[in-house]
Amino acid sequence: MSLSIRTNVMSFCIERRAVWVGFGLLALVLVIGLLSLSIGSYPLGIDQVVQGLAGQLGGIEQMIVRDHRLPRILVAIGAGAAFGMAGAMFQAMLRNPLASPDVIGFTAGANFGALLAVVLTGSMVLFGALMGGLATAGLVTVLAWHHGLQTGRIILVGIGVSLTLASGADVLMSMTDEQVAADMARWLTGSLNTRSFQDVTLIWGGLVLLLPIVGWLQFPLARMAMHDDIVIGLGLALSPLRLAITCTSVALVALAVSVAGPLPFVAFVAGPIARRLTGGGRPAVLTAACVGAIVTMAADLAARSVPLIQLPAGVFTALVGAPVLLWLLAVQYRKGNF
Repeated sequence: MSLSIRTNVMSFCIERRAVWVGFGLLALVLVIGLLSLSIGSYPLGIDQVVQGLAGQLGGIEQMIVRDHRLPRILVAIGAGAAFGMAGAMFQAMLRNPLASPDVIGFTAGANFGALLAVVLTGSMVLFGALMGGLATAGLVTVLAWHHGLQTGRIILVGIGVSLTLASGADVLMSMTDEQVAADMARWLTGSLNTRSFQDVTLIWGGLVLLLPIVGWLQFPLARMAMHDDIVIGLGLALSPLRLAITCTSVALVALAVSVAGPLPFVAFVAGPIARRLTGGGRPAVLTAACVGAIVTMAADLAARSVPLIQLPAGVFTALVGAPVLLWLLAVQYRKGNF
């Protein structure tokens, strides 16, 4: 069932199931966040966590809660939400669950650009990630163009570009000393270790700027699930909309990569899971943001729970995403899309 809201300037429809799913996912984000604040090499009780967030603890417990674990969790939520929204938007635009930024190379491009910026300047990570993602989007479009763009061709070209950029990242690491290369290798997998409030400000400041654009794109995204001729017949300018969606998705990916590295498969799995939860054919972008945040937080919590070693969170996001990729490949093959 849905609820229609009409005003003098706009009208929109809210799916009640999507609202309940959204509240449930937000509650799960809160629960995993509290667990992440309490679990670690120095375990804390939930009451201590609440007191630490309120600034009522002293000594080492206050430092662990406020200075070490809280920034890491806030970055995980923000980066996961950015990846989730980017993936859901691109999958909805191309009408294919395989067409996510990490599958077709946009994440690899942002990652390569960020690494190149670090090697050349020692900083400018966000700018390098943004330029790398946009350049990769343009390259994939040019290489996949043949009397128009077909989703299957975009996916195959994107996979090839992604592998090429991954090799380029290895070359960049070989040009640095051993310590920097080790840090880069950990970051390439996707890591939330040693995050700070500067990273929190970056990811959440970027999300605040991009969320109005994402909200404005919801209307055309819902119509782009139909055939291109129908979309054009509804009066929507298809090419400018695709450009806007692509640029917004790349900006979200670059923002997430700059603070958390290229966490694999988060953008890929968030959209399909969100659509399964909400039902219907609408692009569940905001629900995908919650799913992406949950996947990222859960992966980071699992990484921190492994004894004697500090694993990157990307190891566990890959463990979640790889089976989903195989399942979607099988589904698309049965539908005759390959």
